[in-house]
Amino acid sequence: MSEPKVYNFMGRRHLAAAFSITLLVIAVIALAVRGLNYGLDFTGGAQIEVGYEQPADVNQVRTVLTDAGYRDVVVQYFGNNTDVLIRMQEDNNPDLGNEVLDLLSAERNDVELRRNEYVGPQVGEELREKGGIGMIVALGLVMVYIALRFQFKFAIGAVAALIHDVIIVLGFFAVTQFPFDLTVLAAILAVIGYSLNDTIVVADRIRESFRTIRRDDPIYLVNISLTQTLSRTVITSLTTLLVLIALGIFGGEMIRAFAEALTVGVVIGTYSSIYVASNILLAMKLTKEDLMPPEKEQADEDEVPSWLTDPDDEKS
Repeated sequence: MSEPKVYNFMGRRHLAAAFSITLLVIAVIALAVRGLNYGLDFTGGAQIEVGYEQPADVNQVRTVLTDAGYRDVVVQYFGNNTDVLIRMQEDNNPDLGNEVLDLLSAERNDVELRRNEYVGPQVGEELREKGGIGMIVALGLVMVYIALRFQFKFAIGAVAALIHDVIIVLGFFAVTQFPFDLTVLAAILAVIGYSLNDTIVVADRIRESFRTIRRDDPIYLVNISLTQTLSRTVITSLTTLLVLIALGIFGGEMIRAFAEALTVGVVIGTYSSIYVASNILLAMKLTKEDLMPPEKEQADEDEVPSWLTDPDDEKS
């Protein structure tokens, strides 16, 4: 009976490493040179909600406000095509909502003001700092969990893969200059969870292969582990991507950035769970001895009570 086919994933590990390094360099340069295009959640500004009786044209609303001199105007549907959310970089002005309403009423008279809010820059800065701290804490807890659950080398590989995914997603937003708001931050935290789940499944299979298969070849053992989890990884990733694509197309402006960030994260997370984490394990010289459970110590004869071994103490 022929052995099941084993895909040689690790035969391309050097090419995968070069690809990952290239993506990371591009991402870091983009973050350093261009930075993230922070949305009003982080920079502060005005949020105005208006409602129409008939479906609104967000492009027309954006054009009217931009022509009027307002800065960084973002217009999107809010729930349905008759509710419109307007965000702009403006100072705190209680009359701003009425000013916007007057401009829009000149185009159409079926519009009403529903909300006029202002997000201060201090609040935005606090959100940015706490969001960054949240990601760092999440990565630290992941490293501790995997070190306890598996082995320290697995923890390094998993956290390196997660950092790899986060930096590349951030780099994507730096390159494209898509708005980076709280929904994108939530998507990045979701990417950490998704990628971690995939990495743990692969790590568990690698550990079992090292313990149960007699062949002492780390590359073969990693390859057979990745082959055994491949169908599960592909099915999970494809079904997730189908949902995210549907959200990006039909979910409206409010959820589009979330869907974009998660789509990039799922693709990169699937790749990193196969090539980044496993590649690091091989680079750190993972062996069977690292994963073998500790043998129970045999009791020494000196520790055995003398009355069990000394015939003179036996009772007649």
